[in-house]
Amino acid sequence: MSQFLASIGFGLVTASILALAAVGFTLQFGVTNVLNLAYGGVMTAAGFVAYAVAQAGGGLALSLAAGAVFGGAASVVLNRVVLSPFIRRGIGVFGMIVVAISVSVMIDNGLLSFIGPSFFSLPFSQGRSFHLGSMIFTTMELVIIGLSVVAMLALHALLRYTRIGKAMRATAADAVLARGCGVATGRVIDLAWLISGVLCGLAGVTLVLNLATFDTTTGTSFLVPIIAAAVLGGVGQPYGAMLGALVVGLASQISTLVIQPEYNTAVAFVILIIVLLVRPTGILSEIAASRELTA
Repeated sequence: MSQFLASIGFGLVTASILALAAVGFTLQFGVTNVLNLAYGGVMTAAGFVAYAVAQAGGGLALSLAAGAVFGGAASVVLNRVVLSPFIRRGIGVFGMIVVAISVSVMIDNGLLSFIGPSFFSLPFSQGRSFHLGSMIFTTMELVIIGLSVVAMLALHALLRYTRIGKAMRATAADAVLARGCGVATGRVIDLAWLISGVLCGLAGVTLVLNLATFDTTTGTSFLVPIIAAAVLGGVGQPYGAMLGALVVGLASQISTLVIQPEYNTAVAFVILIIVLLVRPTGILSEIAASRELTA
């Protein structure tokens, strides 16, 4: 029982990182209908930006902020410079997936050629340990969980209680109708990419903070759990992605009680396959059911 409770503690940390990533991933898709499979590459790059800031003497807060800013800026540039021109030419969902995968490969290989195949780690201590029954959390893990909770609450407030949030929800539901009602959908799409990128950057930094070492493929390797959480919750549904992240995060860590820890990513893959077979539109399926991805 103690091992089970301990695995739940590890699962909450994984779910917190996954929530940042999956919510950003699905929020951007919900507004733009672009499946950004270069997301993992941007996460990795954000982790290296945080590493560079830390090596220059920056603290944890500055490293997190730098990763978030980089993620937001890189995502907006990626959309405007690379993806939007293809969208204007009428490239379909499958074609955009190919483009995004190509960008991801370019990011990973660009980092590899510039940084090399070495392993890195952020120079921050995990801090003291706190016991909650059989669950043990380090200071760093509590920071990660707290950051995720604050980010989710801030996103909830943005979506529910601001004009920008209403415009984003309107654009996600029907961009043409929203434009006809006076919503500046172009700006809304830019904002969606920016918010998604900020969450992507934060996810990338928290991911490498939680790992002993990371390399140029760390973010891309985390893409399967991100997609699994997004699909489980209903692609395009931020609240569904939060729930999906919790399920996938807990399942991947609890599974280590019966399988080797290095295979826990396979659990996310199994969950993804089951969801696609049983309920491809996910738990919250309003947007996912209306998109080409699951139609």
